[in-house]
Amino acid sequence: RSSDLKAIEDASRTAGFHPSGAVVAVGTMTGRWLVLDTETRDLVTVHTDGNEQISVTSFSPDGNYLAIGSHDNFIYVYAVTENGRKYSRVGKCSGHSSFITHLDWALDSSCLATTSGDYEILYWDPSNCKQITSAESVRNMEWATSHCVLGFNVFGIWPLGADGTDINAICRSNDSKLLATADDFGKVHLFSYPCTQPRAPSHKYGGHSSHVTNVAFLHDDSALFSTGGDRKS
Repeated sequence: RSSDLKAIEDASRTAGFHPSGAVVAVGTMTGRWLVLDTETRDLVTVHTDGNEQISVTSFSPDGNYLAIGSHDNFIYVYAVTENGRKYSRVGKCSGHSSFITHLDWALDSSCLATTSGDYEILYWDPSNCKQITSAESVRNMEWATSHCVLGFNVFGIWPLGADGTDINAICRSNDSKLLATADDFGKVHLFSYPCTQPRAPSHKYGGHSSHVTNVAFLHDDSALFSTGGDRKS
């Protein structure tokens, strides 16, 4: 429909579904992000945060927050009500010195973790956007997802001599038994989770002719999908 096409005229960079499945938040290359009804495809709302590309849009597991990670080094947090139809800005998380790359929510939605282009992981309280600096506070945290390429439960994915850019994305299976990685060498690796052994063993799969940009499990873990770089495979 023409109204839908106009709503997403900017090139899209990322998307994240509300836990209810009723809406999806789409981040664009221009700093604009919008929310669409997943059934009707109608535009629910549109916002702009900064003027650089949005790298991640992610709802909290309880559906009460939306976090927007940007290439301007900030994470913008919104309170979400009415089943994903109303958004009010809580604030922005400030502390990273480079663009935001990945984001994970705690299982209880009390905390989010973010990684940046300078290979730093930081933790935040979404209720006030303040950084959580106490290691004790997050050490035993249960995480709803594993997308951040840094952290205790995933540090075994890094091969000897890796420079920090070799792994582009990771994803934990929904049963929390497997961890998939997408790397710069056209390979998808499958590790056991948690992956806490240095240079942990993995199964390696080829097929992409260029770097692998992302990986994701189906909801029932029956399949793993990967996306490639140059050929858009």
